[in-house]
Order: sequence, then C-alpha cells, then structure tokens
Amino acid sequence: QVQLVESGGGLVQAGGSLRLSCAASGRTFSRYAMAWFRQPPGKEREFVAGIRRDYTGVYYPNYAESMKGRFTISTDNAKNTMYLQMNSLKPEDTAVYYCGAREGTVTVVSTNYEYWGQGTQVTISS
Repeated sequence: QVQLVESGGGLVQAGGSLRLSCAASGRTFSRYAMAWFRQPPGKEREFVAGIRRDYTGVYYPNYAESMKGRFTISTDNAKNTMYLQMNSLKPEDTAVYYCGAREGTVTVVSTNYEYWGQGTQVTISS
C-alpha cells in the first residue's frame, strides 16, 4: 500500500512560481513510477510530468510537451518526497494537482496509476 500526500498549492500571480511536494510512504521510488497530473475545472485529469528510477539508481524524468522548460520534477530519497517546481505560471495552469504512483514505467494515462494523493489546488491569477 502506498500513501501519497500533496502540499504546496496556493494562489499566485501569473509569472510567479510554486513548488509542490508529494510525500510518499515506504520505499516508493525504488519500486514505483511517480507522476504529477492536474485537473483543470471542468476538464479531465492530464499528465504533467513523471519520473522513474532504474535499477542502477538513475532517474529518468519526462514531461508533457507544454510543460517543458517551465516545470521540473525531482525527488528527495531521504525524505521520500517528490517535487514539482513550476515557474512562469499562467492562468491556464490553474488546476488541482495530483501525484500518482504505479508499478512499471511512467505513462500519461491517469487510469494506469494505482495510487493517488488527495490533490492540492493551484490558482493562477492574471
């Protein structure tokens, strides 16, 4: 069983930055692919970024095309925490942000993830 808890959301002006955190239980990063998704109001959940560690300990991040250059995904193994650094935020980034975990590789399909956090609201004002 994996438990995920997101934090760090809030209200920020356009052009600002936020760093989201996802605290995970257990040795999550050695076994699971982790990802950030977001769900804008009235829309479906969409992939933001994901990260997976291979057997040598190397991490492989990947991003949705529209997030490249603005968002950075990272992990802190000592804290069992995944982060999403978001810069140059736009009003269209407003959404509830979720972290998810699944065995295997990162996928962009939300239904492939077995575990989810409760979400954290990010609101970007223009």
